[in-house]
Amino acid sequence: MGQNPLYNILMYSHDTYGLGHIRRTMSIAGHLRASDVNVLILTGSPIAGRFSFPENVDFVRIPGMIKQTNDEYRSLSIRIDPEHALNIRKSIIAATTRTFRPDLFIVDKEPLGLKKEVLPTLQWLKEYSPRTRTILGLRDIMDDRETVRSDWRHKGVYRYLEELYSEIWVYGRQEIYDAVEEYGLPGSIRERVHFTGYLPRRVASDRAAAKTRRKFCVGEEEKMIVVTAGGGGDGYAMMETYLAMHEQKAMTGIRSVLITGPFMPRQQRRLLARRARSFRIKIVPFYPRMEEVFAAADLVVSMGGYNTVCEILSQNTPFLIIPRETPRREQLLRATAFSRQGLVDFLPWPDLAVDSLHARIMPMLDSLPAYREAIARFPLDGIDFIKKRLAVFRMAEEPEPAAVAGITEEP
Repeated sequence: MGQNPLYNILMYSHDTYGLGHIRRTMSIAGHLRASDVNVLILTGSPIAGRFSFPENVDFVRIPGMIKQTNDEYRSLSIRIDPEHALNIRKSIIAATTRTFRPDLFIVDKEPLGLKKEVLPTLQWLKEYSPRTRTILGLRDIMDDRETVRSDWRHKGVYRYLEELYSEIWVYGRQEIYDAVEEYGLPGSIRERVHFTGYLPRRVASDRAAAKTRRKFCVGEEEKMIVVTAGGGGDGYAMMETYLAMHEQKAMTGIRSVLITGPFMPRQQRRLLARRARSFRIKIVPFYPRMEEVFAAADLVVSMGGYNTVCEILSQNTPFLIIPRETPRREQLLRATAFSRQGLVDFLPWPDLAVDSLHARIMPMLDSLPAYREAIARFPLDGIDFIKKRLAVFRMAEEPEPAAVAGITEEP
């Protein structure tokens, strides 16, 4: 550090499908960047280039992969054998790491990377760059305890957590969901686990929120409801039911915006747009400034992924969660935990229907102040914790004054 004033942070986000991992990674990167900090993101997201990256933050695109089953993947864009695609990804990750020489390496969600593609890089860092601190960053809830424990035992994750990671950061609060107990982390590594708190997002200004309401033609006496499906690959049923509610129920005084997500099939988007037209409901496939549309909304209806929840909470906007229950149960577990805090209401996915959706939405619109008060009391302090840890890391790497001057103390 004495010779190189720049601090290099490398972040890995496997991004097989959806927006969650890249959005979380970019949020952390945006807060950690500084004039003397470089942040480089390794990502397989096919839409990484649609986001605007701040100064001192850049990304390296690795070939995209898409999950076919829980343990099988195929190349997302190029026609190549999956094993060859994984070898390309593995080579890019290793070469980037060895050239960039990170002071800090943060791995998102997958302890060993997609199909263990990060494992060789972690082992190389341990042997040839022991000064590099390695961090595993986990969202608040990964999946139900039995699934995570079984998966980690099968992949040998517990041993690698102890051998290869300096710390484990859980982007949540232990009293809401205790990942240490739920996932059976061994006592030997528990002292390295830190619950950071939930990660805040940029808060849109009142002016930006008002401008967004005007953009979507929301009248002064109207309520604005935003329906979002994250990446959108599995959000059609929720949005179709929402439109059916407008067709079957009286929904006066409400202006709706549906953000399908870029991965919803085009044919499904066209079907939604055709039905939405008569109700003057706006269909948007992708919105780069989600904080502004969430801030503009009176109510958000979403599927409850980690990043969407943090983005909505940051804007102090009430929301209804319709949690997906497959292929993972994390959204259902999160919705249940947050509803116990009085922060949200949720509608179980198997109960999704016009009548049940209407019965949830209308009472919420009459109770918006109570939800806002509960959200305002809920701390979003994850970035503050991460910045403090980074300050500790950097301070520990500063050379002693005597060593800088070439002076040794008398014995």
